[in-house]
Amino acid sequence: MRKLVSSIGLSAVVLVSSFTSAYAEKPAEEKVVQLTEEQKQELSILHKELLEKRKEVIGKYVEYGVMPKEKGDKMMSHLEKRYDKLEENEFIPKWEHYKNHRSH
Repeated sequence: MRKLVSSIGLSAVVLVSSFTSAYAEKPAEEKVVQLTEEQKQELSILHKELLEKRKEVIGKYVEYGVMPKEKGDKMMSHLEKRYDKLEENEFIPKWEHYKNHRSH
């Protein structure tokens, strides 16, 4: 009886795992999107506000002694580089380096 229950349970696990791999999400086809100048300007304003708020938070962490000034400066520099890259890509995020990662 125990062997029967075990084999049924194992069969169910194998069956379910084969369904999940068969119905795994297919990669979406790339769309070519062009933003208008007005849309780019609006996104630019939002991203600049976000950048300034993040810098403000990092500055407070440095001020309160949570992190050293060097680390705060490095984090702020990284945020600025990310903003510059986003601006270079006309505020369209580039996620293609994640296309082979499995979703969680």
